[in-house]
Amino acid sequence: MAAVWALLGRAATVVSGAPRLLRACGVGSAEKCFCRGISTHEAPKRPLTAYLRFLVENRPVFKQKNPEINSKELLKKMAGAWRELPASQKQVYEEASKTDWQRYEEEVAAYKAQLTPAQAAALKEERSRQQAKRRSLRIKRELTVLGKPKKPRIAFNIFVSEKFKASEGISPTAKMKHLHAMWEKLSSSQKQPYMQLAEDDKVRYENEMKLWEAKMIQLGREDLVRSRQKNPKKKTAETAKKAEPVSASSREQKVKLKLKKSEE
Repeated sequence: MAAVWALLGRAATVVSGAPRLLRACGVGSAEKCFCRGISTHEAPKRPLTAYLRFLVENRPVFKQKNPEINSKELLKKMAGAWRELPASQKQVYEEASKTDWQRYEEEVAAYKAQLTPAQAAALKEERSRQQAKRRSLRIKRELTVLGKPKKPRIAFNIFVSEKFKASEGISPTAKMKHLHAMWEKLSSSQKQPYMQLAEDDKVRYENEMKLWEAKMIQLGREDLVRSRQKNPKKKTAETAKKAEPVSASSREQKVKLKLKKSEE
């Protein structure tokens, strides 16, 4: 079974639902969002889908027949075998999954029934955070696939990328603290080259974004274009003038916050 865990861990991005399979196999804590800090009782574990059950049960056979291929190719081969599996054979896995889900729903109901109102509220809040995190990851993956340009780096980040390997400190955290202290001691003239590189990177980003957004419009993804996302209301000249210093102040605050996080 250890080999199964290793296989799934290395190819988690290939198989749809692999993180759930990892949890079901015991890798990491199952359903942390469901029980962390809420109850001393272990929460019910989410059952496998029919497809993931097929992967777990048949992996040893496929590996034995294909010892020369790597984990990623093995999973692709298993996924293809599932697609070609006759409906009668798939039904065996689907019925087993259906039975497990019925049991799971009963266990979840029993688990929730023993929670206090405060614990139930904490559970709901934690699940909402986890769902928001998953949505964010899905959006990030989609933008990566669509080739969205990387955001411009600030001067401090450019400084860090240049000095990180040679900086003092054993751990990454120690290195970051050392680099932040070095950055704070630099004079304005010493910081200027990094400031200029940051400005150049902003220009690069804006140019790449214009091309990318034009491409997204052609693909019918106007929702990813910045002007469409913000949907700004028409502003008078006076309102626009008032908004300018606020925007600049906001950018300064973001830079300071990033520096503070780097120090931490």
